[in-house]
Amino acid sequence: MSWGQLYGVGVGPGAPDLLTVRAVRVLNDVDVIAIPRPNKWSKSLAWRIAEPNVEKNDEQEHLFLEFPMTKDKSVLGPAWDKAFAAIGQRLAQGKSVAFITQGDPMVYSTFIYLFSAANKLWPEVPVKIIPGVTSISAVPAAARVPLADGMERVAVLPATYGVDDLRQVLNDFDTIVLMKVSSVIQDVVGLLEEEGLLDKAVYVEKASSSEERVIRDVRQIRHDKCVYFSMIVVAKKERAGILSDDAESLQKLEKYWQSGVDEGEGNHAH
Repeated sequence: MSWGQLYGVGVGPGAPDLLTVRAVRVLNDVDVIAIPRPNKWSKSLAWRIAEPNVEKNDEQEHLFLEFPMTKDKSVLGPAWDKAFAAIGQRLAQGKSVAFITQGDPMVYSTFIYLFSAANKLWPEVPVKIIPGVTSISAVPAAARVPLADGMERVAVLPATYGVDDLRQVLNDFDTIVLMKVSSVIQDVVGLLEEEGLLDKAVYVEKASSSEERVIRDVRQIRHDKCVYFSMIVVAKKERAGILSDDAESLQKLEKYWQSGVDEGEGNHAH
């Protein structure tokens, strides 16, 4: 039997034009695109991102797979079994399959479970990972907050963290990225207030998409019902890079820049 190849393809945080060139090539070359969605009535966010980059091909199969939004193993188990069977059937036919996932396949991704299972279920199948732009990159870009500089330490936490753990992390790290905060937004804002960090926090939802929203005063959303794809970046900026607070270097740079402007104006006059 000649098995097909399995790909895990990251499609980025939301904007269709943030797909990598490699991701676009793979999605247009494979026989099957496996598309996760919460249920058969819901649209797949990953597919909404990827679809504009996929050329029409009547021979390519778009395989929709349902993954319920729950932590109940009795519900998730059968869903995964069905998905594994559908993907395995196509791989056994020698077809190449690309499983798409929002962000990056190896960062808080559904693909991680498929990747682990593939090594056991289909050891003969080559698995290739196509990295994607993560929300951990997209959110700081939208917020215009550098993630790390110099000696700064960064922590990334999912929404399942407890407030007690978060308090310790806020003390131990310089930049903290809080992922999917919708279910705990009131607790998070309250803790940031207690720690005197409200002015160091920026809220971002649906980063890079046409529905992107940035809130710089998180007090405004304390009682909001925030969307699932929402994050808060807390940047304390207590360990700046070597040049960040160097007044002498900044003065030299300003003088150098101004001399270049003056020289350019002088040349223009001639």
